[in-house]
Amino acid sequence: MQTATAPGYLVRKLSDAPSVPCPCGVSTRPLTRADGAPCSLHVTAISDSVRHYHRQTTEVYYILEGTGKIELNGDWHDLEPGTVIWIEPGTRHRVVSDAGLKTIVFALPALNPEDEWFD
Repeated sequence: MQTATAPGYLVRKLSDAPSVPCPCGVSTRPLTRADGAPCSLHVTAISDSVRHYHRQTTEVYYILEGTGKIELNGDWHDLEPGTVIWIEPGTRHRVVSDAGLKTIVFALPALNPEDEWFD
């Protein structure tokens, strides 16, 4: 199935979405800012992400596969499938996982690469 767009909607299979390297690992991006969407949705494979934050974007992670830990403003939390993490703008965060994990990353507004900050 090809991506279908018309006024008012977009339909895309994950297998048709581009995969790109990112500070978190490799991200497959079925819905992005370039699509004109007000939010973005990525499926990201992470083993050791770079600590970063966003000034404008709120993110929600939903862990699909694997286990690991997430650092949020210096506090560490365990991750496993079914875990949801809400990350407000300005919150420094990173994920580490020895075996790797897969997460859905929902961002609002849609992720802008210029809104990734590193200290």
